[in-house]
Amino acid sequence: MTTPPDAMRLDKWLWCARFYKTRSLAVEEIGKGRVTVNGQAAKAARDLRAGDTVALRQGPVARTVVVRALSSYRGPAPVAQQLYEETPDSIAARAQAAEARRLAPEPAATLREGRPTKRDRRSLDDVRRGWGDRWSASVDD
Repeated sequence: MTTPPDAMRLDKWLWCARFYKTRSLAVEEIGKGRVTVNGQAAKAARDLRAGDTVALRQGPVARTVVVRALSSYRGPAPVAQQLYEETPDSIAARAQAAEARRLAPEPAATLREGRPTKRDRRSLDDVRRGWGDRWSASVDD
């Protein structure tokens, strides 16, 4: 059985710990500045060691984890979860963000009847112009 390495690349660890589906996605997120190590911007090839603090974003979710172990291969999710420990502040922030998303109004709820019809649009245009009736080229007697 092989012993775990003393240090490994940040992008490889993020992939092994199952934060990102591929190493190229991990490299992309690191390049965008969405991953920091010990409070400093990091590059994909940065050496990561046990005890380092990694702050990352997965879509809208921000997480802060402490590296507990390194692994040279990507294993099943239960094994990957043993590679890190999420900080209590991060857990509380994620729960608060999830609750805010749950309580947010449905974006489609503001649409009552959908797209206005041609008739509705003409009525709106008339109101905006301040006209009671549509202009007509006919001559009234």
